[in-house]
Amino acid sequence: MQRKYYTETASRYALMHSQEAVGDDNCLRLLLPLLSSLDVRSLLDVGSATGRGLPRLAEGLSRTLICGIEPVEALVRQGISSGVTQGLPLLMASGDALPFADGSFDAVCEFGILHHVPEPARVIQEMLRVARNVIVISDANRFGQGSFPLRIIKLLLYKLKLWKAFDFVRTRGKGYQVSEGDGVFYSYSAFDNLHQIQQWAESVYLFPLDKAGIPGWFHPLLTSGSVLLIAIRKQRSPAA
Repeated sequence: MQRKYYTETASRYALMHSQEAVGDDNCLRLLLPLLSSLDVRSLLDVGSATGRGLPRLAEGLSRTLICGIEPVEALVRQGISSGVTQGLPLLMASGDALPFADGSFDAVCEFGILHHVPEPARVIQEMLRVARNVIVISDANRFGQGSFPLRIIKLLLYKLKLWKAFDFVRTRGKGYQVSEGDGVFYSYSAFDNLHQIQQWAESVYLFPLDKAGIPGWFHPLLTSGSVLLIAIRKQRSPAA
């Protein structure tokens, strides 16, 4: 369903999603200086759509090889034919089966795609496999959305391992929702896969992406509807 949606809207993708994900200035303002300081020389963007974000990444990381992958053929064709990729490589591939060897890229990123896939852990596992040093997750955070009492309730349901059952009932057994502007989407939080990422990384940093938000003990868990997660591990030798 999601691929069908993006196939049908490929020609309008840039207009419909101009302020999302890698188009978010706040996200890039935080991310690019950090990647530069880590001397990232190769970066893979998972789920690049038309590749509109690739030139922005390349501009901010002038010494870095930038590559994108996207599973929807219509989006890849739209990006290349329109020139929006500016000649940067945009390959057709799926995030849950990346066509690269282990440790192929210094950094592997995703910008707003995990809330569109039914099994985010599979995509993240592939990202961890092909990354050498850095993983970037810029995505939704269900726990920072809605009224504050609702945020607390969602967190409690999650901690009690009742969220999946609640979401199953809430979505009438589908497990997903559909919107005109975003197609198929799932209830997702970058915190869902935090433990998985922590097992790979030596350091994990979380930044709020919402302009509004009140810092506190649960910041950004309960204060920001979208989160930037940056996980770092030191470079390992080939024998490690």
